[in-house]
Amino acid sequence: MEDAKSTILEVKNLKVSFTTPDGIVNAVKGIDLEVRAGETLAVVGESGSGKSQTMMALMGLLAKNGTVTGSAKYRGKELIGLPITELNKVRGSKVTMIFQEPMTSLDPLYTIGRQIAEPIVHHRGGSHKDARKRVLELLELVGIPEPARRIDSYPHELSGGQRQRVMIAMALANEPDILIADEPTTALDVTIQAQILSLLRQLQQRFGMAIVLITHDLGIVRHFATRVAVMRRGELVEKGQTADIFERPSSDYTRMLLDAEPHGRKLPPQDSAPIILEGRRVCVDFEIGGLFSGGSKHFRAVDNVNVRLREGQTIGIVGESGSGKSTLGRALLRLIHSDGHYRFGAVDISGYDRKRMRPLRKEMQLVFQDPYGSLSPRQTVGEIITEGLLVHNPGLTKPERDARAVAALEEVGLDPRTRNRYPHEFSGGQRQRIAIARAMILKPQVVILDEPTSALDRSVQGQVIDLLRQLQDNHGLSYIFISHDLSVVKALSDYVIVMKSGKIVEEGTTDAVFENPADSYTKALIGAAFTV
Repeated sequence: MEDAKSTILEVKNLKVSFTTPDGIVNAVKGIDLEVRAGETLAVVGESGSGKSQTMMALMGLLAKNGTVTGSAKYRGKELIGLPITELNKVRGSKVTMIFQEPMTSLDPLYTIGRQIAEPIVHHRGGSHKDARKRVLELLELVGIPEPARRIDSYPHELSGGQRQRVMIAMALANEPDILIADEPTTALDVTIQAQILSLLRQLQQRFGMAIVLITHDLGIVRHFATRVAVMRRGELVEKGQTADIFERPSSDYTRMLLDAEPHGRKLPPQDSAPIILEGRRVCVDFEIGGLFSGGSKHFRAVDNVNVRLREGQTIGIVGESGSGKSTLGRALLRLIHSDGHYRFGAVDISGYDRKRMRPLRKEMQLVFQDPYGSLSPRQTVGEIITEGLLVHNPGLTKPERDARAVAALEEVGLDPRTRNRYPHEFSGGQRQRIAIARAMILKPQVVILDEPTSALDRSVQGQVIDLLRQLQDNHGLSYIFISHDLSVVKALSDYVIVMKSGKIVEEGTTDAVFENPADSYTKALIGAAFTV
């Protein structure tokens, strides 16, 4: 029997629904949850199961078309229906949340230091200048390198993992009673994942803070959570102690989740397969600083890198956040200024400007790391997916474009009837599948996938991997797969490049790199990946 005194958050019969053009969507269907002081409750389930919407509802952060009923009491105080002025005294101070997509949660017009200081100033008083010391402490605490320099950086100047750490620092600023962490390690590489989880555990022990962990990574849940609640299609199917859930699951759905891991291996193409994309001596420099920071300096993000991608090949690029993986991908597609020599098939594209590259964009697609930031909130999913057809296949009629959208959505496992909805009406994993469909509808030859499975639960990751393999086999596609998830890289890639500080430290066939890594950095990455 539960100790009522230890329960600091009690959720009863919580229901969440959304009004859409296709009718009412019931996202959460009357669930009960309890959060106890000092514990970690993991809420798990596939994309669209209602995990995030449950927490958004009790925080008063639902979209305008969302409705919530039921009860959510924090230390006996009802949060559902609480006036904003009263709710603001609780959220950001007593109950805080780390969001799944940091780039859309951070204001691009303000430095990260000012944004972290905001909740400190709001709840504790004082000025932003007074809060600066505390901000520096927080940046150091969450592992941001050179915090004294980074405090005045803007979100776009940080890597995806660094932005997520900024969000964690902001959430911890006022030492909350409950920290709701919505996929807090999604954008982090495996070594930083371990550091962040260790940090959260230390803070939890120090302050007696409860953590609600929303995640699809059951490896993290096994090592980090006290109790587990399993959700499916808006309903709670099982809850209990972590050991009981993992060793004696009572639900078939829970057993399916536990068994879902990336599987299979990618066979390499023939050595005689032609090279479809090549970059030689690729260098990318960024200018940092400026008029108000003592003059500008150059930072080399990619340093003299060579990449050869063959037809039908998948190259996995791995490395920690800030290693230059995503920057290299954009350089290979000629999306950013860079030095080096580039070829697409038999064509030398080294000197191509944006106008000359435009006809080739259909053949060279990119799936971004942050799907919500790359999907227009003002367009329906159908409009987003078919936008590229307006540019590259202008002769298609509207019914023909719509038919292609239906086929693309079906290929990535989404109901084509949802194409009249908007991005905010989908879960993070569903938005990532929309982004993949947008790239695939143009039938490209080369696709660079920048963390395409980072927002997906394990069962859906497996489906996406199978889908990418099928598309590759059917159309002879070539992929560059950028990821920090080494288990997915191992399953999908036939060649692996390991990057650190803008340079390649090791490369080779997938078997060679994973089974017999030569570099100490590669060994550390692999060790962290398969022990978290």
